[in-house]
Amino acid sequence: MPVLGILTCEILELEFAHLLRSDSEIRKITVIEDDYSAELIRLLAKEDLPLDRIKKSEDFVRGLPEGLEILIRVLELGLHNRKRLLQEGLAAAGKEMGPRVDAILLGYGLCGNALADPVALLAEAGVPVFIPMDEDHPVDDCVGLIIGGREAYYEEQCRVAGTFFMIPGWTRHWKHIFRKEHGGWSEELARRLFTGSGYERSLLVPNGLLTEAEMRVNIEEFNRMFGFRTETRAGSIELLIQAWDAAKQSLRG
Repeated sequence: MPVLGILTCEILELEFAHLLRSDSEIRKITVIEDDYSAELIRLLAKEDLPLDRIKKSEDFVRGLPEGLEILIRVLELGLHNRKRLLQEGLAAAGKEMGPRVDAILLGYGLCGNALADPVALLAEAGVPVFIPMDEDHPVDDCVGLIIGGREAYYEEQCRVAGTFFMIPGWTRHWKHIFRKEHGGWSEELARRLFTGSGYERSLLVPNGLLTEAEMRVNIEEFNRMFGFRTETRAGSIELLIQAWDAAKQSLRG
C-alpha cells in the first residue's frame, strides 16, 4: 500500500480533515498525536474513519497491502514566527517522515519565502515533495491558498491596504498571536501596530468548510479589540485539491 505523508500546521486542519474523509481510496489514516494534532484528531474521530494514533514517526507501521495510507503530522503554528525556525522544523519533520512514506504533501505556502525551494529544504526526506501551487510558484501562504492565489490576494490588498485576512483556520486560531510561548504580542502592542499601520478591516475568506456565520462569531472579539469592520470574499480549497491529486498521482507511477 502506498503511503502519503502530510506535514501541515493547525491553520489547515479543517481542510485536511475534509480531504481525508472525502477520499474513498484511503484505507488507513495515522496521525502523530500531540498538542498540535489534537483538533485534527477530534475532527477525524467524529467520522467513521480508519484512524490510528501514534506518539512519534518511529512507531509507524505500514498497514494493508492495497489502497492508500496516510501518515500526518501537524506542526506547531509558532514555527512561523521565524523563517529559520520554520525551515528547521519542516526539514527535521521531513527527515523523520521520509523513510516511512512514498511522497510528502506540505500544507504550507512560501510563508515569507521559508519554502521558496521546498524540494531542497526537505531533500533529506528522500521522497518526492509536493506543495500547493499558484501557477508556476508555490502559493504565498495559507491565505493565498484559500483565496485562490496571488492575483486575488493582491487585488484585496490593493482594495484595502489595511486588511487582516481571515480564512477559516485563522478565525479558529487567531489567539495564537498573543500566546507568549509562540513569541506573541501583547494586546496593547498589537493594537498599536494595527492602528499605526492603517489596518481597518477583517476580510473573511470562507471556503465551504466553516459557515460565514460561524466565522463572524469567531472574530467578534478580534474586531472589537481593534475596531475592525468585517467584509467577505469567497474562497475555495481548489489549489489544495490540485496538490493532493498531484501527490496521489505520483504514487501511481
